[in-house]
Amino acid sequence: MTVDRLIRIFAGTFILLSLALGLEGSPIFVSQWWLAFTAFVGANLLQYGLSNACPLGWILKKAGVPESRPANS
Repeated sequence: MTVDRLIRIFAGTFILLSLALGLEGSPIFVSQWWLAFTAFVGANLLQYGLSNACPLGWILKKAGVPESRPANS
């Protein structure tokens, strides 16, 4: 796994989970305030796309996750 791929996996998971927790029709509804977390993740994805700077990416790099896969020789 690479940093970019893990960022997408984390973002997608958090968006789906926060939607499930924030939409009233969901069987695991908690509060509509969870939709604010969905907006937060979306804003971070937008910021990452524009600036290529992501706090999760920094954490993953410090944890030793490779930025990209080596090219096949």
